[in-house]
Amino acid sequence: MSRPPAYAAEPPRAETLLRAAIPALRAAGIEDATRDARRLLAHAMGIPPDRLTLHLRDDLTPAQAGAFAEALTARCARQPVSQITGTRAFWGRDFRVTRDTLDPRPDTEALVAEALSAPYARVLDLGTGTGCILLTLLAERPQSVGLGVDISPQALAVATENARLLRLEPQVQFRASDWFSEVSGSFDLIVSNPPYIAANEMPDLAPEVRDWEPHLALTPGGDGLEPYRIIAAHAPAHLAPGGRLMVEIGPTQGAAVSGFFRDAGLQGVRVLPDLDGRDRVVVARL
Repeated sequence: MSRPPAYAAEPPRAETLLRAAIPALRAAGIEDATRDARRLLAHAMGIPPDRLTLHLRDDLTPAQAGAFAEALTARCARQPVSQITGTRAFWGRDFRVTRDTLDPRPDTEALVAEALSAPYARVLDLGTGTGCILLTLLAERPQSVGLGVDISPQALAVATENARLLRLEPQVQFRASDWFSEVSGSFDLIVSNPPYIAANEMPDLAPEVRDWEPHLALTPGGDGLEPYRIIAAHAPAHLAPGGRLMVEIGPTQGAAVSGFFRDAGLQGVRVLPDLDGRDRVVVARL
């Protein structure tokens, strides 16, 4: 593993640290070393990343230089930037992220966009993680309410904190539940980004995912499809008339998941792409 550069006792300018950090990150196999170095330096300096250029000629305090060195060490070990900084942007809002949650990804915004294409008042989020899907949907529809469930107490704690930070506590509840086991009532919209990576695909994941994100949220084992079988079997009993169900999928799973939904009696089954044109969301209605 590559080591980040050592710094002199007298902290140099930000631009000097940045120039030294980029090759260190490249040597560690970081694909976009420049972007990550800038984000980590801005974090260490306590400024927004888009303001860094204005501060490149600033001298760092010893504390800031030390924080940057620690951040680089973590990134060279392939820890995701979001875990190092503690936040990740999703649909224009910042969400707290820890090692107990999946890192919110741009691909998931395809699900949010589809959900927002029609009205809803009550939302259920299965496997809520950071709460990024549910909280985004509630923030975009202030009259709506929602329930987020997860089997991980640690993830539920993160989601609860995100609700507090976004001032959405009056609209949301979080509950420990193994899928639908502790869920009652009906919902206009049920959403989920479940674990869907097949067991034999796990070794090929990027180190940032395989070594740092919770395996419970990445893979259910086997063929990766078991959560969809469970969701298809139980969602119809919790959908209001005309209610919608939508789930994120892996890019090769569209046909299988669509089949589960049709077999469960759901209507209007469609597979939607993400921004890269890959199958990403399966949508159905009661």
